[in-house]
Amino acid sequence: MTARARSYAVLAIIAGGALAIISSTQTWLDVALDAGATASLTVAGAKAFTLLAPLSLAALALGLALTVVGRVLRYAFGAVAVVIGGTLLVGAARIAIEHPVDAVAAAVTTATGLSGTEAIAGLVATITATPWPWLTVVAGALIGAGGILTLATSHRWRGSGRRYRTDAASASATPAASGAAASRPHDAIDSWDDLSHGDDPTAR
Repeated sequence: MTARARSYAVLAIIAGGALAIISSTQTWLDVALDAGATASLTVAGAKAFTLLAPLSLAALALGLALTVVGRVLRYAFGAVAVVIGGTLLVGAARIAIEHPVDAVAAAVTTATGLSGTEAIAGLVATITATPWPWLTVVAGALIGAGGILTLATSHRWRGSGRRYRTDAASASATPAASGAAASRPHDAIDSWDDLSHGDDPTAR
């Protein structure tokens, strides 16, 4: 169950980050401007929600890092995942529900040259949302759930350094084995080993 909880937490964070980064390149909002203005505009997720791309990349990196870090960093990364997930969820839900003018302001300014909240609000006729903001809400929920699961179960995760400790123990046992070999008589196998290392056993 512990290994399964770890897998679920990591997969939830990585899946949420991947979905969010894909969403950042998709159209979130369709903007219709008043008559006489530029044709309708489309606004990608990264433009509508400027924190989307960096937070998505951070979630991906964090999910991958959780597979190798120790207990203290697991708690820290779990807390960061909760914050990232909550920020994505709240930000995307706001855009999906409210269709705020500030989410399309940069695109309208680029297309028309107008700036300022009042000027842009007067120019925009309608703003229509696509399903992508809601999918980003799901992504944020996945990342947050992965962070919560990490905080709840990471103290039972198996340490990633166990294999390296085993290797170190094997390495420390090597000198002892060499010492034991040195204490026994020099036989034909040892002579072959000496030859393979460039030593001439007949010169002794």
